[in-house]
Amino acid sequence: MGNRRYFSERAGRHPTGGKFDLDGLRSLFLSTYRQLASDGYFQEALGYDCVDAGRVPGSCGSDLNAFFYTQLARPSLWPIEEKSADYSEDDVFDVIELLHDISSKGIEGTYHQYGDCGMHYTAFDQDAGRQMYRQAVQRFLRRYRTGFDLSVDGQIVAMAPDGLGDLLDQPPPSREPAGVGGLVARAVRKFRHRGATESDRREAVRDLADVLEYLRSEAKRSLTSKDEGDLFNIANNFGIRHCNDHQKTDYDPEIWLDWIFYWYLATIHAISQVIEKRNQ
Repeated sequence: MGNRRYFSERAGRHPTGGKFDLDGLRSLFLSTYRQLASDGYFQEALGYDCVDAGRVPGSCGSDLNAFFYTQLARPSLWPIEEKSADYSEDDVFDVIELLHDISSKGIEGTYHQYGDCGMHYTAFDQDAGRQMYRQAVQRFLRRYRTGFDLSVDGQIVAMAPDGLGDLLDQPPPSREPAGVGGLVARAVRKFRHRGATESDRREAVRDLADVLEYLRSEAKRSLTSKDEGDLFNIANNFGIRHCNDHQKTDYDPEIWLDWIFYWYLATIHAISQVIEKRNQ
């Protein structure tokens, strides 16, 4: 169904603004986990119960409580059916990320008819399993509080503003100046980290400004002198890079940092593409 917003939310009269609280997050996580488990997405890792063979362990071993404790260094997270009602936000997010790592889609197996036992898979596709898992959890993550995404590498990050998600997933051009791609990737992770503070986000913007400084000679060739100067005027005069008494600090960082971060990111991609074309 996608992210369609229905009438009361569009009209601004929805009692929660169309967002879920922690209770809603826990409830929807448990429902999603149950459905995916029923469809066999955790069989390879967590095993399954058989009416004839009893408990059949998966790749994570027979002591799943120990497995979850070892991986997350948090007690009392397994079994999910019993413990999830008491999960904190960090608990839910940690378990979501762990389940992403162990998800796999069953592609070959046999159906055990006795007692309607179900499918017992013997071959799995991890990439397909993880993709389906991400799609399933995105449905509620994106509407939890300020909105979150589960990235391709299985990390819960702050959701990008509407229309800008593709920019975050776009890899830097292959012929970029050495090191730029790694600097940009680190800045993106820092900005979108689920626990990022205002200081973290400001530092990520500063990192992108530093990348633009590195690309400044190319920027001068690709932009008008006024546009090129404005890029660095913003970073230097709005309390982002060099601190002084003349900087402007009375802006709303929640709004402004989002805007400048994505503007810088788009500019870096644009200049990098110009460099790539010139080097062909």
